[in-house]
Amino acid sequence: MKLIIGACVALLALTGCQSAYYAAWEKVGVEKRDILVDRVENARDSQEDAQEQFSSALEAFSAAVAFDGGELEDVYNKLNGQYEDSVAAAEDVTARIDKVESVAEALFDEWESELEQYQSGALKRDSSAKLRETKRRYSDLISAMRKAESKMPPVLEALQDNVLYLKHNLNASAIGALQGELSTIETNVAQLLKQMNMAIAESDAFISSMRN
Repeated sequence: MKLIIGACVALLALTGCQSAYYAAWEKVGVEKRDILVDRVENARDSQEDAQEQFSSALEAFSAAVAFDGGELEDVYNKLNGQYEDSVAAAEDVTARIDKVESVAEALFDEWESELEQYQSGALKRDSSAKLRETKRRYSDLISAMRKAESKMPPVLEALQDNVLYLKHNLNASAIGALQGELSTIETNVAQLLKQMNMAIAESDAFISSMRN
């Protein structure tokens, strides 16, 4: 019971903070619509950064597989660094998408409730139609973002497995074991980059529609 009460209090506090946050911006002329566009831009940028990072991690893994002399510990350290940077990039992507969802929900709730304030039936119908269209575009956007996000864990899991294996097997035979993993990681990264390109394109289209 205490855990449930605590969770409810935390949720109310978070909701209150979000409301106060949006209210503060509205006082200086920044509406939820503007915040949504800004957050979509940030999410798009984070996905572009993630694309670069995952490509870099793949290059590091390919270099490790092609190892031909030198310090294996250096190879491990570089690959581990790329893995950790990829984890950070993935976490940033998820956080940015979550923020998009948060403000979108607040915007649509507000828009829906304010439809009842219209005195003009024509204006109400027009606003309602625009709300439906914006929701449709947003649904395409968030679906593309989440689909791209779902392609990150398989890459991260494969990188983690290979980094761990190399950590405890710093010898030439370990490199041979990694070679069998390269094709799978290449395929997963290619799928990830493809989905992220689609999500980025959806982001650009959504931003454009919100500014017209």
